[in-house]
Parts: sequence; C-alpha cells; structure tokens
Amino acid sequence: MIVVACPGQGSQTPGFLSPWLELDGVAERLAAYSEAAQVDLVQHGTESDAETIRDTRVAQPLIVAASLIAQHELERRAERRADGVAGHSVGEIAALVASDVIDDETGMRLVGIRGRAMADAAAQVPTGMSAVLGGDEDALLARLAELDLSPANYNGGGQIVVAGALEALSTLASEPPKGTRVIPLQVAGAFHTSYMQPAVETLRDAVREVTASAPSLTLWTNRDGSVVTDGTAALDLLVGQVASPVRWDLCMNSFAENGITGLIELAPAGALTGLAKRGLRGVPTVAVKTPEDLDAAVELLNGAETK
Repeated sequence: MIVVACPGQGSQTPGFLSPWLELDGVAERLAAYSEAAQVDLVQHGTESDAETIRDTRVAQPLIVAASLIAQHELERRAERRADGVAGHSVGEIAALVASDVIDDETGMRLVGIRGRAMADAAAQVPTGMSAVLGGDEDALLARLAELDLSPANYNGGGQIVVAGALEALSTLASEPPKGTRVIPLQVAGAFHTSYMQPAVETLRDAVREVTASAPSLTLWTNRDGSVVTDGTAALDLLVGQVASPVRWDLCMNSFAENGITGLIELAPAGALTGLAKRGLRGVPTVAVKTPEDLDAAVELLNGAETK
C-alpha cells in the first residue's frame, strides 16, 4: 500500500513555487487557485519574503496549492494512483481533494477561509506553540495541565507540539520535564486548541454549502487515525480538527496496520517524511519538494503495482 501524505507544514521557502510554474498548465491552475482562496499564490510563491509566507492567511493556501499541484503532476505521470491519502493539519484539505471528497476549487476556497479565520482567532489573545522532543509522554501531559497548556500535535517519534499562552510556554521552556527539549515555533497562535473555536464556527458555516462525495481512496483522519468512508463525515472532522489535536502518531500507526509499503509526501515536503523515518522505520519514503523529485515518486508508486 502506497500512501500519499499532504503536509501541514514543510519547507516552504521564498520562491519555492517557481520551479513548479515551469510545468505546463501550472500557471493557469495557480491563477484559479488564487481566485478561489482570495490570495495571490503566484506572487507569494515566487516573490514574497519568508516573513510574509509564514503569515497564516498566506501560508495555508500556499501549502495546499503546492500539494495539489504536486498531486496532479504525480497522477499525470504515474501508471496508477496511490492506495490511500492523509493530511497533517491543513494538509487534510489537500487530502480531501486528492481522494475526490471535494474538488480543487472548493478545497482552495475552504483553505482561504480557514487561514483567515485562524489568523483572526490567533489575534484575539497572544498565544504560541512549541515542539517538545523526547521525555515521558505522561509526565509531559501532567506538566502541561499544571501550566494550562494543551497538546496540539502528536507527531510520533517522540515529538509533541504544545500550545497556549506565551508566558506558560516560556515557563515550560525554562523548566522542562526531565529528558525533554522545548523548541519555540514561529507561528501566530495556539492552533488546534480551544483558542481556535471562533475559526471552527466560521469554517462550519462555509462547509454547510459544500456537497461531499465518498472518498475514492483510503482516507485517514487526524482525529484518531481511523479510516473515513463518508464524505460528509470527512468534512465534519475537518472542521473540528481546527480546535482539536492532530493525531499524526495514530495515523502512522494505522498506515502500518494497513500494510503500508511506501509513503510519498507532497510539496512542500520534508516534515512528514522526517517523522516517518522514526515512526515507520524501514518504509521507503519520497519527499516531493520540487518537480525533480517526481521521478522517484513515480518509481515508488509504479513499482508497488506488481508487488
């Protein structure tokens, strides 16, 4: 089983969409995506600086657009489709598109709304996020409860991203649980926590207008790593995910239980293949960062057909 993973974060650096724009049809596709998301993806993906493309309103549509472009190119070049797909955080929108639950235009419209709503929610109270590496999970969760912090991403491989008030995050960094290392992240707020509840309501209103189809590929949810077979349920889970933890650790466990033989991470790739090297040891991975990486992805995908 080959699984496609759609990142919620990646190596989006200034100009990272430039090599993709050299491919036939990508400029037109990005123009349509920009209109749907209400974000100039060509400008931000080729000219904007690092600080600008970290802005939640810009970053989320850029990430999903890059994933969809890579997905379309992969399917165009390969002899077969992947067997399953999952997305990390905002990557779940790309996963719903890749599995035909929603179309490209709907996905880009929703990610534009999601990015703006989460940025607005983050602006209400100064909050942030930190990655915690190593240590005992139970001890960490107990420490988070003491500080009124929340686990936001269970990434597997001994990595949990936590979120909450900046002062509490500072205290965690200065007095970390035994055996842990705390790394502050450059994000605008406490995503995937109760601080994002206003964004949940905004996205729920937007989803009411969407007609969803049943997934055409095996589709996993961040909620608990389970397989989702109903399109409407997938959309409901997508909405709730904004204010609930991302359980990528459980997704990887489910990949393994379903017999994963390879993982392809779509652009802007790197984060999820890195987690897979620790959480899915021995499983071949390909990070599609630029069009040059597509040949390796196609080889992995096509090679799986005869196994």
